[in-house]
Amino acid sequence: MKLLTGLFNRIVLQRNARNVSDVLVTGTASMNGPIRITAHRGSRRLAGFTDKLAGKSSRGIFRIRLAGLPAGGPYTLTLRLTNHSGQTLDSIVVNDVLVGDVWLLGGQSNMEGIGLIKAATKADPLVRAFYMNDRWAPARDPIHNLWQAIDPIHTSLNGGNRPVRNPICGVGPGVAFGQAMRAFTGVPQGLIACAHGGTSMSQWDPALRHQDGHSLYGALCRRLRMNGGKVAGLIWYQGCSDADNQNAPLYTPRMKALVRAVRRDTGNRALPIVMAQISRVVSWAQDEAAWDSIRDQQRRLPGTCRNLAVVPTIDLKLDDPIHIAGIDQARLGKRLAQTMNVLRGGAAAGKPPITLDSATCGVYRTRIVVTVNFRNVAGALRSGSRPWGFTVIGPTGADTIIDVALQGNRAIIMTTLPRSQARDLTLSYGHGFNPYCNVTDEADRSVPAFGPIPLDVSC
Repeated sequence: MKLLTGLFNRIVLQRNARNVSDVLVTGTASMNGPIRITAHRGSRRLAGFTDKLAGKSSRGIFRIRLAGLPAGGPYTLTLRLTNHSGQTLDSIVVNDVLVGDVWLLGGQSNMEGIGLIKAATKADPLVRAFYMNDRWAPARDPIHNLWQAIDPIHTSLNGGNRPVRNPICGVGPGVAFGQAMRAFTGVPQGLIACAHGGTSMSQWDPALRHQDGHSLYGALCRRLRMNGGKVAGLIWYQGCSDADNQNAPLYTPRMKALVRAVRRDTGNRALPIVMAQISRVVSWAQDEAAWDSIRDQQRRLPGTCRNLAVVPTIDLKLDDPIHIAGIDQARLGKRLAQTMNVLRGGAAAGKPPITLDSATCGVYRTRIVVTVNFRNVAGALRSGSRPWGFTVIGPTGADTIIDVALQGNRAIIMTTLPRSQARDLTLSYGHGFNPYCNVTDEADRSVPAFGPIPLDVSC
């Protein structure tokens, strides 16, 4: 007997709404007959899983339904192929099986993980990764081991050469996300690593699914099918490679197409998706306006895609010109998890990400003052030092901010502009390639990068 899909050593199986497993397992066998399952948790046999009839083998293929394993584990499963008299014809033992929540991880390098490995989070045995060599093991960075990837797309994207491991880099947000989700849910977590650095939305095109492991989306679907086809959700970090004049205008429709496809292929029309808003970049040769556009499109995506949320990253540290530092990848992973927990649990799980509510102009001592209100602030806004990251651009193209004060869920911005000269103003937070931004709430969640948006100066 050989397992093909749905069950492997150290796998995490996706639980259903009843908090138990329900997965189709397939494999090959040289003989026909019923297949029975016995499950142990430690030395104890699990009630209801003593030689349980689960399916059959026919014409070299067996299909069984593994239903009813309670969330938790680990379990040892014995699959026994028998004749109709109950005699064993063949058997296989699967060790260290967990039941909990499983997540797809997709996008480009900041999801793949290029942060310094010295900041890697210590592994938790109940948080596992399905590494790119198609093996399950405790999740420790780097979980995107591209140099061992089974799917040929990862070699093709590297000029036909197998990627080489970087010995000092490899930390992404996935491990911290999984560990935070385990703390939130109390059940084991599984991470299916699918990202590849430098990739664009056109390379993630769901229309290429038929290419299987020869396309990024096809490889994601192959790995999804291999693990039973059911997951709890998707976390996503991508957009840097689309920040140019040609691709930025297409970003929103391409992202919406990806969301539709993932929900179709997971069989869950409401699959929760949490994506990171792209952060900073230093010494970038492309168009700054396109970089701003991608960030602002991402900020607005939850308005058109239900059960999707966007987590800001604009305040996080970098380890190199474009990659979030390993030490702050853990912060990002926790932010992604907190947001995913809210999407899945509703208001009782906490507040969704901070969003822009309104921006209005007023006059104080003859100068224009802009008041920016935010929703979903936990506690109050804070900065630790002088609040920074806002930009109010006047008609000359120069920044006009004198100072910023934070009051609860609002930022009050004093400008240099007298009322008589206020016209054609725009407001941004995190404008350009490499802004310094330091405004968060008391739960360490950044306000989103946005803009430039026009300001009404009729005051």
